[in-house]
Amino acid sequence: MSIDALGASPDLQACVAMMKGGSRTFFAASRLLPPRVRAAAIALYAFCRVADDLVDEAAPGDTAPLQILAERLDRIYAGTPQDHVEDHALALVVQQYALPRHLLDALIEGFAWDAQGRRYETLEDVQAYGARVAGSVGAMMCWIMGPRDAVTLARACELGVAMQLTNIARDVGADAALGRLYLPRQWLWQEGLDPDAWLAAPRHNAALGQVVERLLQEADRLYGLGQTGVGALPPDCRAAILAASMIYAEIGVQLRREGLNSVDRRTVVSTGRKLVLLAGAWTQSHFMYLPERHEAPLAAIEALVQGCCRQAALPQATGWFPNRAMPQRVEWMLELFERREHERLRRRARPH
Repeated sequence: MSIDALGASPDLQACVAMMKGGSRTFFAASRLLPPRVRAAAIALYAFCRVADDLVDEAAPGDTAPLQILAERLDRIYAGTPQDHVEDHALALVVQQYALPRHLLDALIEGFAWDAQGRRYETLEDVQAYGARVAGSVGAMMCWIMGPRDAVTLARACELGVAMQLTNIARDVGADAALGRLYLPRQWLWQEGLDPDAWLAAPRHNAALGQVVERLLQEADRLYGLGQTGVGALPPDCRAAILAASMIYAEIGVQLRREGLNSVDRRTVVSTGRKLVLLAGAWTQSHFMYLPERHEAPLAAIEALVQGCCRQAALPQATGWFPNRAMPQRVEWMLELFERREHERLRRRARPH
């Protein structure tokens, strides 16, 4: 029995529903992942999503959620996760794959930057943010799939950063409504826009469109760079990752069709177009090749890659949570999910 058997549990199905509501692109692409990877990817996504929501829902400047997340990670890596379904699921992933802790720490650091209201003056600043909140996830997915070499990990990180730049370009208006600005402030000044004045009264104009276009161009460059590493992934994983990158890149294409206006509307890729891209990714994934020359990694993701390489050189720890064979671990997880579901139903049945 594999970790994918967890997909039969009610709580992991709730994680799937969370993924469908939070990232339809990731959900669509995840359907192409092999069973040996899919459940681990869902468990990872669920924890990341809950962590993001925990920080977003806190009052500005409140650091308590960050402390809570750090404590939860401490418990997960100690093999004694707190009583949250996503924590138990992530603990199983951590144990099975020896997932590097610094990647999750980097993710939480990115969330901390959000809580602090950090300002991003240059493209490099924005890339540093993208490396933490998305490049780290790319590295974790790559690690779970199998490759542990520096080049493949770097390409995975860069795909993550590319997707985050697309998110930023698409969500300019939504972020502004929360008082956040992720576009490089230097670029806004160069287009004659005062970042603070614009944030106080956000509106779309040609100057802002130029800034969005520049960010999409950088995202396209990173998509091209990151996709060169897809051929190094296991054959049964290539289609899913290629599909995710192609669908995200298509958001930029659609945004250009809509006049680069991401203030008054949120660009989406139609279901029909996603299906076409999924089919294309499936076909192309069978003809991937590795380039003879590898580009230097993006500076913002070097620390993530180096940390992974150091971990890959260490002997894998064994004999801790849970100290059981894989069928026993899966049975333990299923029992946990069932117990949590019974507790939830009992709480709902109590008179108020």
